[in-house]
Amino acid sequence: MKFDNYEDIIQITPLWTGERFANGRPKVPEDILRRMRRITLEEAWGPLWHRGYHYQFEGDLKMIHPNKVIVGRAVTAVMVPMRPDLHQTLLNYGHEQEGRHGFFNQWVIDSLEEDDVVVVDMFDKVYRGTFVGGNLSTAIASRTKRGGAVIWGGIRDTQQVIEIENINVYYRGSDPTAIGDVTLVGMNGPTRIGRAICLPGDVVLGTPAGIVFVPAHLAEITVVNAEKSQVRDIFGFVRLKEGVYSTAQIDASWGVSLWQDFLSWFEQDQAASEYRHLTWDAELAEARNREESGPANDVRV
Repeated sequence: MKFDNYEDIIQITPLWTGERFANGRPKVPEDILRRMRRITLEEAWGPLWHRGYHYQFEGDLKMIHPNKVIVGRAVTAVMVPMRPDLHQTLLNYGHEQEGRHGFFNQWVIDSLEEDDVVVVDMFDKVYRGTFVGGNLSTAIASRTKRGGAVIWGGIRDTQQVIEIENINVYYRGSDPTAIGDVTLVGMNGPTRIGRAICLPGDVVLGTPAGIVFVPAHLAEITVVNAEKSQVRDIFGFVRLKEGVYSTAQIDASWGVSLWQDFLSWFEQDQAASEYRHLTWDAELAEARNREESGPANDVRV
């Protein structure tokens, strides 16, 4: 058994075709992470659900900063209850063969890069299941800058961790005991957080409502879909206030004339300026095709 293994990571993330870290972990571009910070949990969740990714959300977690959104690339880990023979074998292997230092949780945190989020299955262990405390949370903040941790288990030193403002930590419970009686059996492999699954390199979107794990290969399309929905809503609100269109017209599939009105507004109005990297050729072509085929009354969702 090898930890953080390049071949294993490549094998389980074949749909990602972009840049990777040296260990093979997908490296979703910084621009996508930046744009992901502006979308809601539901906007991220919807495109995944409709593509058959039904186990990407978990909401049954506490959080250090309830109103703080975090976005980052997942570094995953799996812990199991300690069995002495397995425990000592893997601890020795990590120290002697892979040159790692300290206990298992330190191995994971020592691997972090900027914009990473630690995602750890601690099998819901809180007593002696405290993956981080004040020191390791400070290390996470130093390494990731604005990332954090999602821990299906415990934390300690909660009063100290609350003082770290640039990250967020999602966890199941807190306890004063140190970590113990656990063994790391996977690093940067598939990881379960409650009813959700996370792979290394997934984009972690942490919100006040919970966590969504966005597969790396779907991160860009998720953001684009969300941004298009946002800017269409801005336009819709403007035209509804002006009395130009009814709610039925705004909510239905748009015809060519409405699309042309939107595109004129999109190119000129200051409210659309931060969305002008988006393109609308496909939507306009679809509207033209619908009109050539006959009237459409389907409602936009």
